[in-house]
Amino acid sequence: MGILVLAFSIGVVAGLRAMTAPAAVSFGAARGWLHLQGTWLAFLGFRWTPYIFIVLALVELVTDQLPKTPSRKVPQQFGARVLSGALCGAAIGASGNSWVVGLVLGAIGAVVGTLGGYELRGRLARAVGSDRPIALVEDAIAIGAAIWIAASVA
Repeated sequence: MGILVLAFSIGVVAGLRAMTAPAAVSFGAARGWLHLQGTWLAFLGFRWTPYIFIVLALVELVTDQLPKTPSRKVPQQFGARVLSGALCGAAIGASGNSWVVGLVLGAIGAVVGTLGGYELRGRLARAVGSDRPIALVEDAIAIGAAIWIAASVA
């Protein structure tokens, strides 16, 4: 699959879960799936970076279930998702010598994932009558897609 499609796709994942995408990308870089050595993104493959992002991703998965968690569309949440998508898209793009294009596509993907995920989750939650099962399905999709995308770069 093309690097640029993967960069956009990891951005979509970041739009769904801001910390899941960097956790998967960092894990992939540490495992050698993404080749970031000698780039400004090499820190993603450092020994402890994946563990830090995994902890942050787990915290996000828990806090997403809390009733007082703000909407993903508020400026702070939206901005974090776009930055996360841009970073992860750049990492995937850098693996194919196109980090700038990857950065842009990752940011665009994050916007699509944020707005599309919000809309789809809301509609499905209304149809089911509860948000929690849909949120858990969204978690599973984000985690599975992120791992698959990171592994597909290799």
